[in-house]
Amino acid sequence: MNDERLSNALSNLVELISKLRAPDGCPWDAMQTDSTIKIYLLEEVYEVLDAIEKGSPEEVCRELGDVLFHIIFLAHLANERGEFDLAEVMEKITEKMIKRHPHVFGDTIVEGPSDVSDNWQRIKMEEKGESNTHRFPLQDVPVDLPALLRTHRISERASVLGFDWQGKKDIRDKVEEEFTELSETLKNNDKDRVGEEIGDLLFSLVNMARHWGLNGELLLRNANQKFLKRFQEMEKILKESGINLEDATPVEMNLTWEKIKAKNE
Repeated sequence: MNDERLSNALSNLVELISKLRAPDGCPWDAMQTDSTIKIYLLEEVYEVLDAIEKGSPEEVCRELGDVLFHIIFLAHLANERGEFDLAEVMEKITEKMIKRHPHVFGDTIVEGPSDVSDNWQRIKMEEKGESNTHRFPLQDVPVDLPALLRTHRISERASVLGFDWQGKKDIRDKVEEEFTELSETLKNNDKDRVGEEIGDLLFSLVNMARHWGLNGELLLRNANQKFLKRFQEMEKILKESGINLEDATPVEMNLTWEKIKAKNE
């Protein structure tokens, strides 16, 4: 990467946003606030995820640009209020990353990714403790995270504090226990209890994924994509057989689905 090109590209984007917010700039951009921009930022982040899952470098590049635009836009709004500027944002994240990687920038020894993750969470909690010694350790996991991802983060931080299953067998036993409890609850036809037990089972499954070095949120996203792909293929096969999806019987759909599943396994 050419340093001069990078510097010019960043400066040009910063200047572009300044122009958009100027009195003779864009009326729409001039009326934006943190609250309005955060919604667009969230949407753009999910579009980046979609582009990554599609495996399209061109789309990933384009969507990352959209995310970067909104990040710089938010920094510009803060600068207008005299709170901080983009330079401070970059300085602080550089400082934080150096502190969070003592095995790279210090003399800490790690034996693998697991040690890195544990150190990261420990240092993060120490940083939070410096700013608020009375803060509940798991309280700063964002409420608005997708539920599966939030479960992963909450459990990850609890693990750093020593509250976790001892290994893959223990969490497997917990999943089996929760499934048994759900099965028993189903016999009573109690909707509220069934919902509670499903929630407990989901929580345990997310932790099983975590113990295997996986992320439940990403696993479910992948499962969603797999389902959609197979569903589209099922519709195509039925149509080629002269059957519209709306007119297909459950038996016809299930038989086609199983053929697609067998072909892909």
